[in-house]
Amino acid sequence: MLYIGVDLGTSAVKLLLMDEKGDIKKIVSGEYPLSFPKPGWSEQSPYDWYDKTIEGLKELLDGADKSNIGGMSFGGQMHGLVILDENDEVIRPAILWNDGRTTKEVEYLNGTIGKERLTELTGNIAFAGFTAPKILWMKENEPENFARIKKIMLPKDYLAYRLTGTFCSDYSDASGMLLLDVKRRRWSEEMCDICGITVDMLPTLFESFEEVGSLKTDIAAELGITSRVVVAAGAGDNAAAAVGTGVCGDGGCNVSLGTSGTLFISSAKYGVDKNNALHSFDHADGRYHLMGCMLSAASCNKWWMDEIIRTKDYPAEQTGITGLGENHVFFLPYLMGERSPHNDPAARGCFIGLTMDSTREDMTQAVLEGVAFATRDMFEAAKSTGVKVERTMICGGGAKSPLWRKMIANVLGIKVDVPSCEEGPGMGGAMLAMVAAGEYDSVDAAARAIVSIKETVEPEADLVKKYSERYAEFKKLYPALKEFFAANA
Repeated sequence: MLYIGVDLGTSAVKLLLMDEKGDIKKIVSGEYPLSFPKPGWSEQSPYDWYDKTIEGLKELLDGADKSNIGGMSFGGQMHGLVILDENDEVIRPAILWNDGRTTKEVEYLNGTIGKERLTELTGNIAFAGFTAPKILWMKENEPENFARIKKIMLPKDYLAYRLTGTFCSDYSDASGMLLLDVKRRRWSEEMCDICGITVDMLPTLFESFEEVGSLKTDIAAELGITSRVVVAAGAGDNAAAAVGTGVCGDGGCNVSLGTSGTLFISSAKYGVDKNNALHSFDHADGRYHLMGCMLSAASCNKWWMDEIIRTKDYPAEQTGITGLGENHVFFLPYLMGERSPHNDPAARGCFIGLTMDSTREDMTQAVLEGVAFATRDMFEAAKSTGVKVERTMICGGGAKSPLWRKMIANVLGIKVDVPSCEEGPGMGGAMLAMVAAGEYDSVDAAARAIVSIKETVEPEADLVKKYSERYAEFKKLYPALKEFFAANA
């Protein structure tokens, strides 16, 4: 059988067609615009997601055996606020995960409601990108739109709703809304009350690997496939990427260098980071995970290459970088503010340490190392909870760089495993569809059968020592600039 994975990203939707053994038959993608109406704001049209997904499905299935499609599922950008009215029309553009307009609402939730109470209710505190603060922002700033809300959903769930008619979400994605009781896997009525909404505005919850329905007959006919194709709930992009890299069960780890950067640690037991630097979420395998998220990762390098030095030849810019652990230039990767561990929407990107002999290569190296050091910030937060990680999988566009992989291995001081297939959320989505369709008994079984490692990057003792010394200097920079960021937000 063939299975479809839909990776609904921030800049594009990417779809893949994969058989039950994990062999990818075809990959297509479609880009859509991202708007920034004001500094720190980030929005997108859900209609664009749907249109590009349908276009992508048609292209993906062109030439395939359409009678052999067994299922479909999703990995989607998290936290985005999608709201529909009584006619199922989108009320306003979706407010995305990297939107920083909710400083006031986050302060209210963490200060007035209190971090301790929020943690009791949801397992997490408020961050600017989470969905609940956006709902409060709408209530205050767009009361007419707020009054029209009938359905609240996440980006990938909008696709599922349009494709199947089922108003649904999964636990992993819902964990990032600050509306879910993560430990008990149910909506928190108290959080709904705090946000001025009702539970019936929220989707029915499923495990990521559970069937939520099948394709609407008109959509199936448009695509030329049977309406009996199983559609699974899917997962938030990071949980889906973890499935796609085989990070399931207890103690697995994945580093993702995508538009955002994440450190994802799977766990058999529910746990909370007492310092509130990491998120405590449900996992797509039916268990739990701790996750740190930095808002700008590979997007920092894309900004530097595309917008500043104006080149598309990324590998060529890295060939002259040789003095690892010795760079005198630092880069703070806070181009969209920062989430883990600082929770500061006002933070901004900086180059620090420039001198007359600083080179283009030094600055490129600093961008890559800045992301690696920020990843270590999250890693240190995880270790403070007692978690022991000796190796990690790696995925995302940035993971295609051998140099960046080497930096990650030595900055973290652990082995970095490169999967044979690096298709992250889309692959994870297809694997979840396989479980829903009965191809595998569990997510763990699918991961064991499909995921393999093609290369392991070993840390080098001398380089680990050099990077530890540079990281100690990096750690001093954000605290020194925090007040400056706040004053100039």
